[in-house]
Amino acid sequence: MLVKEITVENQVGLHARPATFFIQKANEYKSSIWVEKEGRRVNAKSLLGVLSLGIVGHTAIKILADGADEQLAVDGLIKLVESGFAE
Repeated sequence: MLVKEITVENQVGLHARPATFFIQKANEYKSSIWVEKEGRRVNAKSLLGVLSLGIVGHTAIKILADGADEQLAVDGLIKLVESGFAE
């Protein structure tokens, strides 16, 4: 299992549109992927799960992946978060 922490820097965090981009990216990978905020972990491939975390701007989250392409999955999602979701 691979775990990396990142701070969501875009101003509005993971509201509906960025969360949709996030889960679409997560679904590109075969690995099981989770997002964790303040000890609460949800499936990164679930829109409702990701939205339920209430991730706002400047919040630290952990991205966890377990599977054959876990390194690619975590790196890809970190890159997406760092891009600010093009907002």
